[in-house]
Amino acid sequence: MNNEAVLRLFDTYADDAFRLAYSYLGSRPDAEDVVQDVFVKLIKSDITITKGKEKSYILTMTANKCRDFLKSASVAFNAPFEDAADVGSDIEIDEDDTEMYAAVSELPDKLRVAIHLHYYEGYSLKEIADFLDIAPSAVSMRLTRAKEILRKRFVGGSSYAG
Repeated sequence: MNNEAVLRLFDTYADDAFRLAYSYLGSRPDAEDVVQDVFVKLIKSDITITKGKEKSYILTMTANKCRDFLKSASVAFNAPFEDAADVGSDIEIDEDDTEMYAAVSELPDKLRVAIHLHYYEGYSLKEIADFLDIAPSAVSMRLTRAKEILRKRFVGGSSYAG
C-alpha cells in the first residue's frame, strides 16, 4: 500500500483504532504502540483494502494486534476508562457519570471492550463481532453480562437509574 493511501487512512481512522486499543489494553502507551504497528504493517505490506471496508479492516487489525499483545505480555487493566472516552471523541463526560465510568473501567476486559464499542463508539453487534472475530450472539452475551454487573452495582444505594 502506498504511503499516501496509508496517511489518508491514518488521518481518518487512527483515533478509532486508538480508542479500541485503549479499551483493550488500558494503557495509553501500549495503545499507541499497537496503532503504530497497525499502520506500519500497512505501509510495509502490499495489502489492498476493499473500498468502503477500510474502517472495519483497520479495527480488525487493531483488535488482532491487541490480542497478540495480551498473549505476549502480562498487562493490568487498571487505567481509568474515561481516558479512552476523552481521546479524539465527541463524548462529553458529565460529572454525574463519573461513577458509571469507574464501574465500566472495573469490568473484565472482554466485557469492557464490548460496552465501549457498542455504547461509546456506536457500533452494531455485527460490526463488533467482525472486529473481535466472534459471533454476534457472543457480543450480545458480553453486553448482557456487563449490564447485569453494572445493574447489581447500582441497585440500592445509588441514584443512578439507567
